[in-house]
Amino acid sequence: MVQPGFFDLKDRYNKLNERDPLVSLSALIDWERFRATLNKVRQKSRKSQAGRKPFDVVLMFKVLVLQHLYNLSDDETEYQIRDRYSFCRFLSLTPESRIPDAKTIWLFREQLVQRDLVKNLFNDFDDQLNDKGYKARKGQIVDASFVDVPKQRNKREETQTIKSGKIPERFETNANVGRQKDTDARWAKKNEETHFGYKNHVAVDNAHKLIRDYKMTSAEVHDSQVFIEILAENTSSDVWADSAYQSENSKISLLAMNMRSHIHTKGKKNKPLSERNKKANARRSKVRARVEHVFGSITNEQGGLYSRVIGFARNQLKVGMMNIVYNMRRFVTLSRKSAPAI
Repeated sequence: MVQPGFFDLKDRYNKLNERDPLVSLSALIDWERFRATLNKVRQKSRKSQAGRKPFDVVLMFKVLVLQHLYNLSDDETEYQIRDRYSFCRFLSLTPESRIPDAKTIWLFREQLVQRDLVKNLFNDFDDQLNDKGYKARKGQIVDASFVDVPKQRNKREETQTIKSGKIPERFETNANVGRQKDTDARWAKKNEETHFGYKNHVAVDNAHKLIRDYKMTSAEVHDSQVFIEILAENTSSDVWADSAYQSENSKISLLAMNMRSHIHTKGKKNKPLSERNKKANARRSKVRARVEHVFGSITNEQGGLYSRVIGFARNQLKVGMMNIVYNMRRFVTLSRKSAPAI
């Protein structure tokens, strides 16, 4: 059997590099910028130096990035790290290295949940984007998308108890039932479609299609309720949104903030839109479509706006990581296209 030579292996690795998005993520992102936030999960000093040392926090964060990039479970993530050269290289692991198992991945994610750190990590990366020249420009587009979770089959009285903000007795007395019930998720209906779960409200900058701010709520919260809250800093005062955000409060708030409204005009029952308003909405739609590209990318490239984790806090981390990973992928795309405008 002919042994491959040095140049054969080099050519093989070069060909792998051409198709491996992790190479660009590894090279372009300054992962050490996340360390200060991530170190908060290890604030307690070790009582003893005996036993194995915990995995590096930046390595574990990169494991979560892989998980949300490829929509993997904890068990699948462990297996793929063991099996795939590209994953090991991204994590700077050798064949002899100790690999984080599924329980370790779960525990690290729980630590992030308990300390509510995902928004800090999102802001860490946004700071990095600004420092690299990708400042929010040309206005912002606001929209929301449902994040569906497995539907609950509860008794009618249990549903009423949950709506009142309490936990049904059966969920508290039976641990096996309780841990499988998401009492934070809510039902909502839009365009004749029924959803159960949460909402990912985002503000996207028009220049780069990067998410600049976001907020997760339960599904029944109306888009307009968090509209002003998620408006981000931008070099332009222009704001685009669909007709769900059209209200007197929105108009007053935008005026007070010296922002220009490009919110879609909504027709009324006995007062349909004029041709002028229809044309204005069509112009707004051309810009607003850019935020749909964001949700489409998360759906098609990252496994979709669907979650199997239970509870508000865990889903908040899930949604935050989806948004961070989208921005990372978008940053790589922008870096390939051209140098940023400073």
